[in-house]
Amino acid sequence: MLTIQNLKSKIAESPYQAYVYSYPHKTAYRPLTPPVYLPELWAQEDRQALFLYIHIPFCEMRCGFCNLFTTVSHNEDFMSQYVRTLQRQAQRMKAVLGDASFARFAIGGGTPTQLPIQHLETILNIAENTMGAKLQEIPISVEVSPETATEDKLKLLRSHAVDRVSIGVQSFIDSEVLATQRRQSTTQVETTLTRIKDIGFPTLNIDLIYGLPGQTVNSWLQSIQATLRFQPEEIYLYPLYVRSLTGLGRTDREWDDIRLACYREGRSLLLSEGYTQVSMRMFRRLEEGQFSNLSPSSPVYCCQADGMIGLGCGARSYTNTLHYSNEYAVGAKGISEILQAYIQTADESFDYAHYGFQLNAEEQRRRYILLSLLSDEGLNCGSYRQQFGSEVYADFPEFSELLALNLAIKDEEILQLTEFGIECSDTIGAWLFSEKVQELMQDYELK
Repeated sequence: MLTIQNLKSKIAESPYQAYVYSYPHKTAYRPLTPPVYLPELWAQEDRQALFLYIHIPFCEMRCGFCNLFTTVSHNEDFMSQYVRTLQRQAQRMKAVLGDASFARFAIGGGTPTQLPIQHLETILNIAENTMGAKLQEIPISVEVSPETATEDKLKLLRSHAVDRVSIGVQSFIDSEVLATQRRQSTTQVETTLTRIKDIGFPTLNIDLIYGLPGQTVNSWLQSIQATLRFQPEEIYLYPLYVRSLTGLGRTDREWDDIRLACYREGRSLLLSEGYTQVSMRMFRRLEEGQFSNLSPSSPVYCCQADGMIGLGCGARSYTNTLHYSNEYAVGAKGISEILQAYIQTADESFDYAHYGFQLNAEEQRRRYILLSLLSDEGLNCGSYRQQFGSEVYADFPEFSELLALNLAIKDEEILQLTEFGIECSDTIGAWLFSEKVQELMQDYELK
């Protein structure tokens, strides 16, 4: 129930209730009966500025905090089978879309650079030659890791116009990294970051995590200072969430909750260094001429936009009325079963969505509000009116209470989160979930 009392009690408990980055959450997806025929679905959509996303589910290790759809159980033969299946899926999807164009492209995972270089090149060719994405003209983002971002792979990415590299460092303190069951050394990380800068990617994004085992506010600030030495254009500060079936989630450890103190000190430091806060997690520093394929006035990287084509086993696709994907798992057995089923998928089966979530008018409104309000742009009530033909405060009268709680301010038609509201983003986001979505998430049995 969307009540202000619920929100007040959650904020009083902790601003860290659940990691909110999209809506509806993947644990609200269910089998679609009957399956949705994709040519009919996409024929109703604007296909002239789509986001292409390709998912690579392979990693060299499973970090203790990770609940992503990724596996460490693979060899080159299995990766070859996966890439061949992805090629088959792309061919069917291109036929589904017909005359379509792409405004953005991203490769995520997992760790895309875990692929052997010939397979990584194949993925880039699938995007360009099969799907028709004009790589030299659009912004492209690829996730890498310190262990797999070799010079030859980075040069390959840059030669295909990749202009944003995102790397999960998490911490520059070796003991903190080790406590997350992650193998990497600070020396290795610094070498990789130097290599990325030397090759000349216009945008470097570095991910850090606060609330790690053994971390203090001071050691957290040390990691941020170490990050700043590489002058990344973007920095994401993620709070640690310990979730079921992850390595850390299986321990009996009690967690010292210093996350709010870390967030506030980290935010203050980055703002003092000239960064702009885009959301609770994202900080960005823009300089003239920074981007090769993207002007400084363009929107920030976001893989949750409507009009997204997801290729690969763990990818999600978004239309206005349907979000769909393969099934989701965190445990090794569940992931392996889903991957095997994906590789064995018949060509014609790729023409259907079998698993997902149908968005009715209310869910579309909630999604629009959530993605707008949790960013620095805020919720434009005029744009909402134009989009949905109704007033946001009539649809959700509880919104007025956000102002009374100092969680948001209203400037003419724009509703924006305050500094206090931004640090409570995950709580506000979860508060916006519909009863239906909350019930589906609670009933979901994690594999």
